[in-house]
Amino acid sequence: MRLVLDARARAFLRRVPVTKVYTGVELLLIALLAVQCARLLWAVVTPVGPVGIWRPEQAGIAGSPQTILRGFDPFFLIGGGDAAGPTVVTTLQLTLFGTRLDAAQGGGSAIIAGPDGVQQSIGVGQEIMPGVLLKAVAFDHVTIDRGGASEDLFLVQAEQAPATVAAPSGPPLIGGGATGGAAPPPSAPGAQKLTFAQIKSDVGFIPRIDNGRVNGLTVRAQGAGAGFRAAGLRDGDIVTQIGGRPVSGPADIERLGAQYANGGTLSITVERGGDTVPLAITIAGP
Repeated sequence: MRLVLDARARAFLRRVPVTKVYTGVELLLIALLAVQCARLLWAVVTPVGPVGIWRPEQAGIAGSPQTILRGFDPFFLIGGGDAAGPTVVTTLQLTLFGTRLDAAQGGGSAIIAGPDGVQQSIGVGQEIMPGVLLKAVAFDHVTIDRGGASEDLFLVQAEQAPATVAAPSGPPLIGGGATGGAAPPPSAPGAQKLTFAQIKSDVGFIPRIDNGRVNGLTVRAQGAGAGFRAAGLRDGDIVTQIGGRPVSGPADIERLGAQYANGGTLSITVERGGDTVPLAITIAGP
């Protein structure tokens, strides 16, 4: 049987599109686009609660502001500038009188006196004494290399030098302190009564930290220095015991104010080089 179409039917069939392979791909892409549009609309109108909070959490600081300020070390005397560990104050009988920074070359030099009191200009990398090298120079201290271990030596804090000492020649030095010659010998311990205020004004204390704990207070003269010398102390001495008790920090000095308000004799033990020296300081009463 043969189907015969008239002219009108043939014209209608010509208008019907012919289905091909690429037409099916187009329909599939259109369907995927519709699905993605629906997902985008859902993401816009759906609340964010079920999928989490989009706002970032507020930054918080652990601890109270008082605790943070108590642990703040603006001059890096305790923590140091090195992330490897805390600062170790040297026990060598060395005195730092000044530093000279060389920002262009990244080096510098320092005026350092040994146990004999003779001052020398030492450059970075040079030997201060056998087995001790100058490692780095900062504005208020130097770092020395002592047998592979890094130790710090800080500037003396005396406000003025003795009148008989001549100023060294050369460019100006950074920092204060004496400018030449050896320090005058200390007075005999107990020869003069000292007030607690004199001790605080004439003696500077720098904590010595070992394995994260304070095990001594390095002392050096400051202010007029009369009380420092009268107590029998020398620059670089490390106070390890106060009143027979091991030193735990600078707060030990503050507690002495109330304990010796009426005067008395304070016994301390200091490390001086390789020796342990007991000292007795007579504190005057009111």
